Amino acid sequence: MIDDLVAIVPAGGAGTRLWPLSRRSRPKFLLDLTGSGRSMLQDTCSRLAGVAGQTYVVTGAAHAADTARQLPEIGAERLLVEPSPRDSAAAIGLAAAVAHARDPEAVVGSFAADHAIADDAVFAAVVAEAVAVARTGLLVTVGIEPTRPATGFGYVRAGDALEVAGAPSALMVEEFVEKPDTATAEQYLASGRYRWNAGMFVARAATLLDLLDEYRPELGAGLRRLGQAWDTADREAELEAVWPTLERIAFDYAVAEPAAAAGRVAVVPGTFGWDDVGDFGAVGTVLPDAPVQVLGEGEVLATDSSGVVAADSGRLVALLGVDDVVVVDTADVLLVAHRSRAQDVKSFVDRLAADGRTDLL
Repeated sequence: MIDDLVAIVPAGGAGTRLWPLSRRSRPKFLLDLTGSGRSMLQDTCSRLAGVAGQTYVVTGAAHAADTARQLPEIGAERLLVEPSPRDSAAAIGLAAAVAHARDPEAVVGSFAADHAIADDAVFAAVVAEAVAVARTGLLVTVGIEPTRPATGFGYVRAGDALEVAGAPSALMVEEFVEKPDTATAEQYLASGRYRWNAGMFVARAATLLDLLDEYRPELGAGLRRLGQAWDTADREAELEAVWPTLERIAFDYAVAEPAAAAGRVAVVPGTFGWDDVGDFGAVGTVLPDAPVQVLGEGEVLATDSSGVVAADSGRLVALLGVDDVVVVDTADVLLVAHRSRAQDVKSFVDRLAADGRTDLL
């Protein structure tokens, strides 16, 4: 347990590649996608409870009630509700500003609400290393050791080793790079210098806010203003005045990438087993191994078939002679796809949005 570590859990996003299971009103982080019996958000906060002294959850107004219901232990003072989506820099920065206002010496760590981690003990050890490095004034990211030449993730290129007590595996970051094509990803994997960028960041709250002030000064000033007002009677008035003016930008672009270019970012390799569970193909990698992997309590009959089934309609799903299939059966939508096309499910969401079918989104 790291008493002065405040874990930040940005709980947002639509999970469009997991439609029709994930919807605007029931996003990915509120769902059980691993068969654990708990939502991704609940799993994440349970894991962090063994590492951080406190956990703040940042979510939108539309999901605040469901989030509070799933996480009664968080309490109102640590559930930070955004009036509207402003992307990850604003969400993470808001929580850092509130944490800094409450404790100027706090260390903060941002961890996604909807990622699966296999080994909690190794995860805790990696976070402890990241905190040790963060205390020196660097921004620290956790770089996932790649297991395949994935093209769906950004990468971190690591440089020289650091000499920080309590962080024997820490390295400097040379660069964040965008999602590569297959050939480039294979080169990354062969070099041994690249890790997947899972969007986990650890820093002193003061350091993070200073970086925002330097690279995005208007955003930094607005977030500091909100942090100072958060525990006062002025919170709602300040939110109404400031929040709509904040720049919509991802944390990577606003802070991590320019800080890395200036030699101010370190990476601690993560070897704890990680997946962002970004589509139905990934769901199959975290469910118990079986020819047909069933998510939820639905009834499934299968003969000479393989794939992933999420049956949520109350109907029996019967498969005969189909391989690598994805079937998602909900009350109003039936999705049938080949597992190799799982990434393309988002295209249906785009088409329905263009057609104004918000009832299905």
